[in-house]
Amino acid sequence: RRVIDYEKMSNLKMKEAALVYLDRSGGLQKFIDDCKYYNDSKQSYAVYRFNILINPSEVVELDAELGNHILHQPLKAAQVFQSVCFIAVKTLSLIGQLQTETQINIVLKLTHLPPLPSYSLDLSEFPLDYTSERFYMMQGIVIAMTTVTKYTQGARFLCSDEACPLSKGFQYIRVHVPGATESATVRNDFLCNLCSSSLQEDRKFRVLGDKQIVEIITTKALHAFQGYSNNQPFRFQSLTIFLRDESVNKMNIGNEYKIIGIPTCVKTSQTTVCIEANNITFCNPKVPSGISDHFRRLLSLTSGSCWKFTAILANIFASQIVPPGTYNLLKLCLLMSLVQTSDRNKELEDCLDILIITSDTLLVDRNKYGTGAVSIQAGSALLAKGGICFIGDLASYKKDKLEQLQSVVESRSITVYIPGKKFGDDSDQQMTFPVQCSFWSFVDMDSSSRRNTQKINALIGQMDCSLIPANLVEAFVLLINCSESSPCHPLLPTVQHTLKKAIDPEGLLYIASKQFTTEDFEKLLAFAKNLKVEFSLEAERMIHGYYLASRRIRTDSVCGSKLSASALKYLVSLSEAHARLNLRNKVLKEDVLIAALLFETSLTLKYGATVFCVAPNAVFPFELYNEENLEQRDMYLTQYQQQLQQFIATYGPGTAIFTSDE
Repeated sequence: RRVIDYEKMSNLKMKEAALVYLDRSGGLQKFIDDCKYYNDSKQSYAVYRFNILINPSEVVELDAELGNHILHQPLKAAQVFQSVCFIAVKTLSLIGQLQTETQINIVLKLTHLPPLPSYSLDLSEFPLDYTSERFYMMQGIVIAMTTVTKYTQGARFLCSDEACPLSKGFQYIRVHVPGATESATVRNDFLCNLCSSSLQEDRKFRVLGDKQIVEIITTKALHAFQGYSNNQPFRFQSLTIFLRDESVNKMNIGNEYKIIGIPTCVKTSQTTVCIEANNITFCNPKVPSGISDHFRRLLSLTSGSCWKFTAILANIFASQIVPPGTYNLLKLCLLMSLVQTSDRNKELEDCLDILIITSDTLLVDRNKYGTGAVSIQAGSALLAKGGICFIGDLASYKKDKLEQLQSVVESRSITVYIPGKKFGDDSDQQMTFPVQCSFWSFVDMDSSSRRNTQKINALIGQMDCSLIPANLVEAFVLLINCSESSPCHPLLPTVQHTLKKAIDPEGLLYIASKQFTTEDFEKLLAFAKNLKVEFSLEAERMIHGYYLASRRIRTDSVCGSKLSASALKYLVSLSEAHARLNLRNKVLKEDVLIAALLFETSLTLKYGATVFCVAPNAVFPFELYNEENLEQRDMYLTQYQQQLQQFIATYGPGTAIFTSDE
């Protein structure tokens, strides 16, 4: 008897604490407003659902026992709030139609969990605790998701014996609880507690909600496969997350999230550990507050020039893979692509796709959880969000794959068509996912199978790209010629580097590798890509002037202009990328010059040279051995800047005030 009295006193104390918390947190007023919505509605309800936002820290300070129930026995805690809310409804006459306490469905939404190891669920560590039915926090990247389907949120049952008093009213109400399957809420073997007759569902009172299933993997798993290039598809071992009602469509493939939820074990054709999501928070990538001391000193030493810092970066970048000074043009473009690619981009066209001339698409599969939904599996293009998707040799792909790639690069989105007949649905569906990454690819023109197929080019500077559809080549921002036989890419240093690496794979062969580590570059790029940049007036005029002049000289009466409508966006992105790589917030005319030279070099490879003739090595005309070489390069680029201004003045008249067509 004393135990019963203690439990009653404990429950009463927790109910008082719950009421005080609701009053202090503003939850009581929100509850009253929600009740007003139900009361004003002309529709008759069997279940009244309320979301209550809970801050566990504040509850624990108010009442430790109630806080402990919320964290470790959430279903019992929900019953405490259910009782408090029912009393409030009856006392204040908030909902006239409400008859029983069971009609109130309380969902406690937690703001956070204590930052303690016992509340964290690491997806890479076992065993997973799925029996305690309490809250855990986990973090992962979404790799798959289903279409949205319906589930039974609540249902009303009546005794089948008409003589039984429970054949009327709202005594038998069943609602979904975390971890429960559909059959736990609705089935035909429930019995009346009073007369043991079977219960029948009153279908007109069934309440449906939205449900979606996503799969996440730990970030560690994705990092382990970064840079892995293989045409064979593979899948990660994932953890399944159930999203319901307000949480539906709150997660996107490729994004990383922190999830508060209750683990449960779902038994279908196989036993699967799943998480019933309670709260979802998007993980913003950490932005470093600055750059390394080595790069800070280098930036200070080169502050008198707008071109030296990026030149040195390109010169020493990837010194573990190729010798410093080789492939500088390519490395500069890669660095610019890296700093310009970020999931911060609202304009997806800001990404810089590079063709140095993965067979990864979304896979549509039947959902293994038996919910009638279709599961969409992510490929590299979506998992590379905010980064780079490396595709490999384009010439190794068939025509249909190249057409799909072209569509994705042009639209910056992937559309998946879901045939209804194949997946047991009446109608076809389609889902579209934004692509927020840059694509890097190449074409090996020197392979023995392709040497005999190359055409002789009639135009100076033009490169044979006939192996790849012209529209796909046009979809890439930059086309770069990386022939090892050219003077810009001497073969001997690369051979020596390869031999030394074979002897000492872990060794640092160059001083630059020791001074500027991979971690230094990662920090620099992460800092640079989050800089907000704006155009100076001079830079804006120059970029529009070059675009108009270049468009005019590359226009003929038969084919029209060879410059696509996206050319101006590409030039803007290139200019912004060079400014970011220089760690500047303002785009200068010097940045526009580099953008124009890179873009003109790419146009020359596609269509041949024009009156604004740019040498293949215009951006890096000299080998950068010392300060004198950097000064020579600055003088050379200054001369090119004068040529660009003359080109604009000659072929782009009226660039300060444009006509409506321009």
